[in-house]
Order: sequence, then C-alpha cells, then structure tokens
Amino acid sequence: MALTGLAVTEALLALWVALVVLLTVVGIGILLLPGALNAVRADARRQRRLALRWSGIEVDDPYLTTAGGGSRATGWRHALRLLGDSATWRDLLWLLVNPFVGPITFLPALAVVHGLAGLSLPFLWKTITESWENTWYEFIPIEGQFTANLAAGLGLVEILFGLLVLPRLVLPLHGKWVRFMLGRSSRAVLTSRVDHLTHTRSDTMDMQASELRRIERDLHDGAQVRLVALGMTLSAAESLIKHNPEAVAALLAEAKDNSVKALNELRDLVHGVHPPLLADRGLVDAVKTLALELPLRTEVTGSLPGRLPAPVESAAYFAIAELLNNAAKHGKATEVGIDIHYTDGVLRVVVHDNGVGGADSAAKSSSGLRGIERRLAAFDGVLALTSPAGGPTTAAFDIRCRLDRRASKDFAGR
Repeated sequence: MALTGLAVTEALLALWVALVVLLTVVGIGILLLPGALNAVRADARRQRRLALRWSGIEVDDPYLTTAGGGSRATGWRHALRLLGDSATWRDLLWLLVNPFVGPITFLPALAVVHGLAGLSLPFLWKTITESWENTWYEFIPIEGQFTANLAAGLGLVEILFGLLVLPRLVLPLHGKWVRFMLGRSSRAVLTSRVDHLTHTRSDTMDMQASELRRIERDLHDGAQVRLVALGMTLSAAESLIKHNPEAVAALLAEAKDNSVKALNELRDLVHGVHPPLLADRGLVDAVKTLALELPLRTEVTGSLPGRLPAPVESAAYFAIAELLNNAAKHGKATEVGIDIHYTDGVLRVVVHDNGVGGADSAAKSSSGLRGIERRLAAFDGVLALTSPAGGPTTAAFDIRCRLDRRASKDFAGR
C-alpha cells in the first residue's frame, strides 16, 4: 500500500517537474526549477531511507559534495549545480520509471484482499450467484457449497502467500531496485574516491611539511644550541688546559652536563617522531608505557594477533596519545580506558574517559582532534566522537589494514 502510494506521489511529482520545465520557456519555470529539483532529491532520499528501514539495504547518497552551498541552498545557481550532478538525472529517471514498477510490488497485498474475498464465498455464494451468473473464483466455478468451500481454501492459500511474500520478497526487491536506480554509480564512486584521495594526500603532505618544520625547529632551538655550547666549552677547556687545570675540570663538567641535556633532547625528538618502544614492541606495549606517564588512572585492554604496518602503528599511536592528552588537559578526566583490537582486517581503537565532555572536532579550539582526523584520513580511517556536555567522552577510530607478516614473525620470535 505504501509503495503504491509513493508511486502515485512520484507520478504527480514527475508531472510537476515536466510542467516546470515547460514553464521555463516563459521564464516562470526558472523560479520554480530549484524547488522542483530539491523535491526530486528529497523523494529519492526518502526512498533510500525506506529501503534501509524495510529491507536493511543501505543506499548511500550518490550526490557530489560542494563546499559552501550544500543541498539546502536555493537559487538558480543551485539548480545549475544540481543539473550538473549525474545523480540528479538518475533521480529524474526514477520518477519516470518507478510509477510503473511501484504498483507491481502491491500484488501480494492484492492477493491478501482477494483471499479474503474467497473466504467470504462459503457464506455469500448464494447471493452472489443469484446476482451474477457464471461466477468464478480464479479457476473455480462457483456452483454450490462445495465449490464455494474450495474457493475459500484457495483464498486461504492466497492470504498465506501474500503475507509471506510481502515481507520476504517484495520489500527486499524494493531495496535492490532502489539501490540499482538510486545508488552510487561506478563513475560517482570513482569521482568520490579521487576527491577523497586528493584531499587526504594534500592533508598528508601538509602534515609532513609541518612535522619537518617542527623537527627542524626543535633541532635548531634545542640540541643544536647544546652542541654549539658544548663545542665552545671544549674549546675554552683546550686553551686553559696548561695554565688552569682547575678551570678545565669545571668546564669539562659543564660540557658533560650539556652533552647529557643534548642527548635527552635528541631522545625526546626521536620519541616524538617514532618511539623506539613502538618500533620494538608494537602498539599495545607502547600505549601501555605511554599510559604509565599519564597523571590519571589508565587501563589498556586488548591485544593484536601480530604486528601492524609501521605507518599504521605510528598513526594509531599518536592518535591515541593526542586523545589521552585531550582527556587529561581539556576533559579533566581522572580515569581513561583504552581498548585495542584487530578483527577482520580492521584495527579498532576505543578511548573512553570520565571527563567533563564537550569535545567537538568542528570547534576552532579543537586543532588536536582535527589533526587526528587528518592523520587517520591518510589511511581511510574515521574518528567517531561522542562527547556530551558533562561527559563521559568516547572516541573510536578504525583503520583497515593488513598485518605485516615479516614483522609479525620477528615479533613472535623474540
């Protein structure tokens, strides 16, 4: 019934769109076209939602994303943008075809109604045959009580058929029909994939350039200064070694102190690029060690069946480190739970804290969260954040990857 009603509604919408197109000749249609196209797109989205609700078939929007306007924009430019999207033309084709296909899905419901009519024949056959001669029910001629009972039996079969076919056959067919007509075309998928790779590549290059600048700055302002001071101290000690041994001893002590500080700064710098423990022991052990350095109670659960590729390990590690830093610094959390698992080719990490919540990656102050999203996007990873005001906060991300077999063998042999 609902599908037939939708088919009728779409037929009327198709007539309205055709009328708007005709009115563009006299100019009025130009004003009406954006609204008509928005109505077409809204109808297509409703069909996708129904396909998911009725048959569990998810049909993603195939529309091209545009910055600034979005699908809610209005005006002639918006109409031109919609007409430039191939998915809009598929929506219009749907309006032309579905009014003829939609009523077919109503046949099982008609079978139920017709079956109910058959069940009434044992009680009404005399009245019906007196009014209409040569009365038939399907292939059964209604001539008496016996044939009326046969018709009732056939009607019961039709009712059972309609009730079983409607949820098990027709609705899945509707979902597949919607996915075929209104789903993403291979061209749209390719275009979306190219756009995604373009943006993620740009973000990755920006992050790498920023990381290189940070390393250069840390080396220039930290270890380089220490090493220059160390060289100057040793030069001064060399000039005084014959005349003032006591001053030389003091200078050598100062040089030793500077060398220790320079070494510590270099270690911190290396740790910020790729922690040695991460390379040696893997993600879970590196996160457990990181948790020991936090000023809050942290529990790390889960395990990995082998070693992940080094770039994935690094991205996941620094994403977790940033989430923990946010929990301690901004979330005012006292407890954090970290769960790390690898299942069906997907690394899944969940970080949960009891902080004050309110985290939002769209906020201007959330540069750390946006950095995590950019880092994960390079691996097609997605960050899901749930952080209501007052807490708690749960952040989860997935990265699809394969285990590094060579590294896993080396890791297992230790």
